[in-house]
Amino acid sequence: MKKQIDSFLGNLSSSPKTVLAYQNALIQFIKVVGDNADLTAATYLKFLNAIKDKSLSTQRVYTTAVRRFYRYCKSKDLIEIQEARYQQRGKSTSSAVKFNLGEVMKVIAYCDSLHGTDTDSPNAKLEALRDRAFVLTLVDTGLRISEACSIKRGDINWDEQYASIAKGEQYQVVRFSNRSIQALKEYLDAMSPLDQNTRNPPANQPLFARHDIRASKRVRPITAGGMWKAIKSRIVEAGLERSTVRINDFCHFFITTTYLASRDLKLSQELARHASISMTNRYIRLDTELDAAYKEIFNKK
Repeated sequence: MKKQIDSFLGNLSSSPKTVLAYQNALIQFIKVVGDNADLTAATYLKFLNAIKDKSLSTQRVYTTAVRRFYRYCKSKDLIEIQEARYQQRGKSTSSAVKFNLGEVMKVIAYCDSLHGTDTDSPNAKLEALRDRAFVLTLVDTGLRISEACSIKRGDINWDEQYASIAKGEQYQVVRFSNRSIQALKEYLDAMSPLDQNTRNPPANQPLFARHDIRASKRVRPITAGGMWKAIKSRIVEAGLERSTVRINDFCHFFITTTYLASRDLKLSQELARHASISMTNRYIRLDTELDAAYKEIFNKK
């Protein structure tokens, strides 16, 4: 990370005073998260918690420097970081980590009912099926919104119901439930007519696509920001305030579900992929105990 920071500071078009302030902020960032930490939302939140006792002016400088560094490194978690920034403004630490399980369940139930109607336009039907599949994927896999948006169809082993996603130089196994796989298949089946309008083979096409007017009749990937905007609209349709459910609450729901079912915190951490392990353990050898535990929790009849 130190090389990336040097490159970032060297490319700053700011005054020497600002560069020095950012350099100090990023030194503190490394002290908190470590030189080998991934630039994720979890890492950013860890840093926020570590500097919460500093003055507001110092916090502003530190967080601005870190966010610009994340942007420079093209972190996939920028949308989650932005949400964390909004949660921090004018709120106590306790309110920022509050998680309303009941409200999240209302959103899940509403999205699970989305199938589109005969009176909907073709795009509206596709959006309904996409949003249903997306929310069920988030809550049954523990994926972050940016990770889910980056998945291609060929990343999923449909028979075994798992995907191998890249995390730097490592791969992580993501397990899918029966209902999330079924929702994805229904969505992709409805989208199949659009596949004829793209030159990319199906395996290289995004799992989740845009269906707005500008997307035309082509398969175009949707960004994390665009997907979160769509989910916010579904939250309102479910009869809740937009701010009631936060972007990371679906991941919290996944962890809560696995923990309440197993009472095993380490198992929940493993299924949520919060612990870093080698590419061999994750990509080549599927952990049979985790596979069995996941199926017992999500696919139990």
